[in-house]
Amino acid sequence: MQKNSFQTIGIIGKPSDPSIAETLNNLYQLLKNKHYTVYIDQRSGDFIHEPAIRRCPMEELGQHCDVIIAVGGDGTFLAAARAIVAYGVPLIGVNLGRLGFLVDISPEQLSAKLGPILAGKYREENRYLLRAKIIRDGEVIHQQTAVNEVVVHRWVTPSMIEIITTIDGVYLNTQRSDGLIVSTPTGSTAYSLSAGGPIIHPSLNALVLVPLNPHTLSNRPLVIDDDSEIEIRFSQAKQINALVTCDHLEIPEVLISDKIMIKKEVKPITILHPEDHDFFHILRGKLNWSRDYHI
Repeated sequence: MQKNSFQTIGIIGKPSDPSIAETLNNLYQLLKNKHYTVYIDQRSGDFIHEPAIRRCPMEELGQHCDVIIAVGGDGTFLAAARAIVAYGVPLIGVNLGRLGFLVDISPEQLSAKLGPILAGKYREENRYLLRAKIIRDGEVIHQQTAVNEVVVHRWVTPSMIEIITTIDGVYLNTQRSDGLIVSTPTGSTAYSLSAGGPIIHPSLNALVLVPLNPHTLSNRPLVIDDDSEIEIRFSQAKQINALVTCDHLEIPEVLISDKIMIKKEVKPITILHPEDHDFFHILRGKLNWSRDYHI
């Protein structure tokens, strides 16, 4: 079925990486030759060899564009998603590295894969983000969004931290560990997976809580409904500092008296894939499954 096509397109490139210049220029010329209106994020504009380009801060691209193309790896895609989630603008990923879970068009496929997507022939997928709030003395002192995961770590201490976790106001447990990962289905193939968490299909409305090196071996990953609100507190009497990260963004100097509230963002980010997109094919490629078997 033919879906909406697009006219105004934004481009976000991997920052401070000159190796993306060739792909950015090829993409820009491809779009201009097809008479699209193109905006480039401020930093990526330095790599475009044209004088009259439309530059725009990454955080404002969603105001001007019908669709955004992220050029880089999954990290670039995550930054783009956080920047535009409030605008409801869909994202397309062009991959410059190894096969990515989120960026699934190679530079060699730009014309063959991107053209049909922009003409309305694509597979659409919604991914929800998380919002973490640090609350101190009843006030929100910091908040940040995450596409993959929110992680509470021990920080600058050899000792484990003691975490109290509550879900929708109901006490779950108190654990001694190196920390706790709260992951979306998108993040279930990232840090959560390396810590022993399950892979969650992107279509599921779920979150996974994964303890990091827990003191009690029976403390296992837990999958919950993604509408849940998670509250994390500390039970130590002695003051320590903890570190909270949202994807790779750090929120340092979290005190034991602070509360960390984590909840799903209201708006999802929409990813546009080629019509032949296959999540299980990407899993096999990334995780080296069934390498010696052919169907």
